[in-house]
Amino acid sequence: MDNELSMAREDIVKKVLDQQPDDEILYDLAELFKVFGDSTRIKILYSMFENELCVNDIANLLNLSQSSVSHQLRILKTSKLVKFRREGKSIYYSLDDEHVRSIISMGMEHVEE
Repeated sequence: MDNELSMAREDIVKKVLDQQPDDEILYDLAELFKVFGDSTRIKILYSMFENELCVNDIANLLNLSQSSVSHQLRILKTSKLVKFRREGKSIYYSLDDEHVRSIISMGMEHVEE
């Protein structure tokens, strides 16, 4: 019986290994979650949950300097969490897509349980 259990466990381990994404993909996923690890970035993302905002709007909402907001937005853009559009001299930021909205929603549901 012990040998059968050992073989069954080996099958499970092999199955998990076969389904495991490449290390590079897992590294990228870990990097994405690091971006969510900063409360200022979370506040910025949450403020854009339903609204398109400019740097000045975000700075006023969160009581931050415009340079601080711009720095955080650069990180969020690089991570493909926010997108922007230009209107004249103004640049408006919003969540990049529904995936970002889902991640934030699911996170909120989890912490509010």
